[in-house]
Amino acid sequence: MNLDDPRVQRTRARLREAILELATEQDLDAITVSAVAKRAGINRATVYQHYPDVDALVVDAMDDAIADIARAARQCPADAPPGRTPETLVALFEHIAARAAVYRCVLGDQGSAGFAGRMREQVTAALAARFREGNRPAGFDDVPVDLHAAYLSGALLGVVTHWITGEHPAPAADVAAAFWRLFRA
Repeated sequence: MNLDDPRVQRTRARLREAILELATEQDLDAITVSAVAKRAGINRATVYQHYPDVDALVVDAMDDAIADIARAARQCPADAPPGRTPETLVALFEHIAARAAVYRCVLGDQGSAGFAGRMREQVTAALAARFREGNRPAGFDDVPVDLHAAYLSGALLGVVTHWITGEHPAPAADVAAAFWRLFRA
């Protein structure tokens, strides 16, 4: 299969969109390949040409989300005032809240260690690149850039996981503000 073929890209995009839509309506464990195919408006056999199972499709669909999270982390201004949460950070937590069911499945107890690892790696790489460009919080020059980036990406992943899998999740803006206070500390 040629992944550069526009038809393949369109089909895969429809499948990713279908799985994310279905995941907002029901548990991932309950989603079948047939349901994905029906939602995407394609044949069930076509799904198998692109993905071996629903889990592989979820991982692929979430790769875009990981890239969005890494971009948001990279764009978050380190010099923003402590009392004002950057809009990129609020938007990131709102993105996660809108897809809470999917994030709960991939980050929760039954989730995918591979997904969490990829998320941590990409956010770490994005932050390290930003820090190397000179856009780093003051006072950490004695800490290696990669270590600082890993620490912050782990903290972000930990906060997101705790928030999204908790029994009483707070509003996205409140969690973003709390994370910003911790980040700035």
